[in-house]
Amino acid sequence: MTSVSQDQPAKGRRRLVVLLPLALFLALAALFFVRLGAGDVSRIPSALIGRPAPSTNLPPVAGLARDGKLVPGLDAADFKGAVTVLNIWASWCVPCHDEAPLLMKLADDPRIRVAGINYKDQADNARRFLGRYGNPFTASGADPSGRAAIEWGVYGVPETFIVGRDGRIAYKLVGPITPANLDAVLKPEIEKALAAGS
Repeated sequence: MTSVSQDQPAKGRRRLVVLLPLALFLALAALFFVRLGAGDVSRIPSALIGRPAPSTNLPPVAGLARDGKLVPGLDAADFKGAVTVLNIWASWCVPCHDEAPLLMKLADDPRIRVAGINYKDQADNARRFLGRYGNPFTASGADPSGRAAIEWGVYGVPETFIVGRDGRIAYKLVGPITPANLDAVLKPEIEKALAAGS
């Protein structure tokens, strides 16, 4: 009987040694999950705000046309002199399908230029995508390797930048354009950029 009662505390300590690391891991995992879910990803600050847009020159998406004319690639020199909304997009990106009609609305504003970087996509798929939703882009560069997106500090697709007339990045929206953030955030940021350059 004495050996049985002495085994009980030893078994309890062994169980504690096994369960304590598991409990610590679960507590840390819960903390990371809560912290990750608590933040609004679209509010992640960009180190590029206020800096000149990257000197990114990209070839056009092969065969992409708008109003019967071939759409040029992306030329960094074109950022100066016009307020540009630059959208990072791909045909395989599900949220890009949702934001496409909103980009078309932005393209109706003659005060701004809407440009794009087609991220890790096939030209055929990109053309089909824009054929389905409409082409808002006055210029769209092909970025098959994703290198240009890295230079722009892109976290994922889609993302949208506002570049002022001075060629500096004025704002960055992480995630898709939605009806809510279009009116509450993006349009006011565009207005600020337009006012700054006048």
